[in-house]
Amino acid sequence: MNTPSWVKNAVFYQIFPDRFARSPRTQHPRGIQFKPWGTSPEEQGYQGGDLYGIVDKLDYLQELGITALYLNPIFSSASNHRYHAFDYMQVDPLLGGDAALRDLLDSAHARGMYVVLDGVLNHASRGFWPFHHVLENGSDSPYIDWFFIDDWPLRPYSSDEKNPANYAAWWGMPALPKLNTNNPGVRDYLFEVTRYWLDFGIDGWRLDVPSEIDDDDFWREYRRVVKAANPRAYIVGEIWTEAQRWLQGDMFDAVMNYLFTRHTLSFFGANTLRKFEHNELPMQPLDAPTFAQQINQMHALYDWEINQTQLNLLDSHDTPRALWLMSDDKSALRLSLFFQMTMPGAPCIYYGDEIGLTSAGDPHCRAAFPWEQESIWDHDLLDFYKQVIALRHQNSVLRTGSFEIIYAEGDVLAFRRILGERRALVVFNTGLEAARITVTLPGAQQVACYQAWPQGGGSYQVENSAIFLVVPARDALVLFN
Repeated sequence: MNTPSWVKNAVFYQIFPDRFARSPRTQHPRGIQFKPWGTSPEEQGYQGGDLYGIVDKLDYLQELGITALYLNPIFSSASNHRYHAFDYMQVDPLLGGDAALRDLLDSAHARGMYVVLDGVLNHASRGFWPFHHVLENGSDSPYIDWFFIDDWPLRPYSSDEKNPANYAAWWGMPALPKLNTNNPGVRDYLFEVTRYWLDFGIDGWRLDVPSEIDDDDFWREYRRVVKAANPRAYIVGEIWTEAQRWLQGDMFDAVMNYLFTRHTLSFFGANTLRKFEHNELPMQPLDAPTFAQQINQMHALYDWEINQTQLNLLDSHDTPRALWLMSDDKSALRLSLFFQMTMPGAPCIYYGDEIGLTSAGDPHCRAAFPWEQESIWDHDLLDFYKQVIALRHQNSVLRTGSFEIIYAEGDVLAFRRILGERRALVVFNTGLEAARITVTLPGAQQVACYQAWPQGGGSYQVENSAIFLVVPARDALVLFN
């Protein structure tokens, strides 16, 4: 089983394009009006972020340590999130069009960075040209079988529960007609879109709600299309649960690892977890033994090649921000981040988390990045992000080494990672008091200590194969040989 090697060494940054950065280089037609930057995301309007804006911030992202970008949808759409595509073959002009994507790809690749786009293949929009054809022509349209039509006339704007949309749509929303991927013409079109943008130069696809295309042959063919265009391209699916079905080496390379999200926040945020309702992200406080069991079970689900390319995230555009979920407890966020950066898999940071943005879920988590309000940034937190990301980049053992939990009691978790002759011991104490533990490792006398956070405090002593550790409250240590 092969997965893209670059992903194993990447640190991703997820961007919601309308809300990340505006660029004066984007030339809009006269008369275009955006909401003021920083308008409450509850208003659901357009705030004018664009792809040139991302290019303008690549220095910032590179200094942070980012090596790969995952962008929410960028194709022409009548929604700020662009999951309602009406033209899959055109970058939205509001984002700068195809020329802006060309600039972003060329600029990112020149820096050794990768760009993954969001692919929405399950559903389109009312404005998607074949669906518009059906709206205009009714049963006379030759594109009827591209969708699942129940009766006539269509009700494309129905909001009446007694008279819902009379065609299949995502979650019954009439704005999102479901594509009939059983139709060979639909499959050909979607595979053409997939191939076109890979040939244009993107480095992979994140797949929106792929489980709703309940067809393994579709996804096997999709993989063949992707890998024929670019064998190193990354295929990552949005699956919130266990995903063995899609991760056998014949469909996806990885999934958005929401199991990792749940377990991580439940352990490091155990004391401050906020109560909230989310059917696909259930969380409850965990102690170290239970957390260790869940992490081991998570890894046991998949081949090790898959585990090394899982997209490990703490939050996303579909969840509350991690800081908010842990009641704005920054010690919990720092510990979660440190765990994320020392674990197998590709860590993914949601834009703005690094400066302390906090909010409930959609639409609140899609606020504009406050570039002009640097005084509200948490610069200590930003420095910490830079520090632990750099630690990951500087130590390949933390990226592709083996993984073994060797201690899990109470509030303390320790695991080791091995890559060739290189070894790392990572220890976390989530408790409110200093922890004193002993771990036994062959060759322990060869270790040297890296104090991660906070600076100062913590100690270790080596006697033969035993390491005696003192880990301060809410702290972590890494020891390398």
